[in-house]
Amino acid sequence: MSSNRGRTTGNFERDEEDDSPRKFGIDTKSVSNAVSLSNSPSISVLAYCGSSILMTVMNKYILSGLDFNLNFLLLCVQSIVCVVAIQTCKATGIMTFQDFRMDKAKQWFPVTLLLIGMIYTGSKALQFLSIPVYTIFKNLTIIMTAYGEVLWFGGSVSRLSLFSFGLIVLSSVVAAWADIKHAVESTGGDSANLAVLNSGYIWVLVNCVCTSTYVLGKRKRIKLTNFKDIDTMSYDNTLSIPVLIFSTFLLEDWSAENINKNFPLDQRHAIFSAMILSGLCTIFISYTSAWCIRATSSTTYSMVGALNKLPIAVSGLVFFDAPVTVPSVSAIGLGFISGIVYTIAKIKQNAKPKADILPLSNIPGGQGPRSAP
Repeated sequence: MSSNRGRTTGNFERDEEDDSPRKFGIDTKSVSNAVSLSNSPSISVLAYCGSSILMTVMNKYILSGLDFNLNFLLLCVQSIVCVVAIQTCKATGIMTFQDFRMDKAKQWFPVTLLLIGMIYTGSKALQFLSIPVYTIFKNLTIIMTAYGEVLWFGGSVSRLSLFSFGLIVLSSVVAAWADIKHAVESTGGDSANLAVLNSGYIWVLVNCVCTSTYVLGKRKRIKLTNFKDIDTMSYDNTLSIPVLIFSTFLLEDWSAENINKNFPLDQRHAIFSAMILSGLCTIFISYTSAWCIRATSSTTYSMVGALNKLPIAVSGLVFFDAPVTVPSVSAIGLGFISGIVYTIAKIKQNAKPKADILPLSNIPGGQGPRSAP
């Protein structure tokens, strides 16, 4: 998407007497400053990065307690906050999106189930792993999604993309090695600590599979429903609420003792506030994503998404005392570079004819994988 800079000022840039902002008592300088701010590439990028970091840090804060086990409740609160917020925005005219329809809900419900699987496994992985390790391992989703597109949509993988995949795998191996090495050295090889790490690795790998499946399934279903981004957010969160309420009451422990473990009296208000804020962050991320694309370009946005992994990983070192060692920093660096390389590969692949691709796409004449109908 090309930049819209210089096009959104509308009537405020017109000199006609009949609709001049001054005629209505509007401070043209304030209007000009507001328009300039809304079209600022640097402000939009910072807003997007800040909302992403805030979302990750809030979730980690809630899940960092070893006694927290009400993950479905957390996700339910986040969905409720998101629905209330976007419906309020719709009522006040800030947002516009499709009204809820049962036929569309039936078409979209399988995607919502995939989303629930994605966010639940992500919350479990974040509970057991540090933010840097979690962020690095999440890059594996890129590989799974890329090859899913090859199988389902007749996509292709360039040589540069394949090189970035190698860096992603290498960064994950280094991160796991650094994590285990630190755990062994700090606890003397305590089996309980290693078991926690192993659980985290299993959860994050399952999360990568769920995330990739959700992305691919969403791409298929979105063609049937003709949804826009805000529509998917509305349906995803609305449909997930009953499932999450049912799951938390059926599968989680609601005894008074367990509630007190999850929400200690001295931290209860802070945890509830973080849960609400993390729900609002969902909207912030969606809004700032669209803002970033509008104020810059889709290419810049893709690069920002890759670069954003570094401050997210660093936030774990700053806020949660994740181990800072040569291997852990090296893993963050490799993950950061792999994201940049993959983004560059996709930009190049989209900008020129697909001549430099590996034989991993659909081949005429019935050979090779076919895209799903």
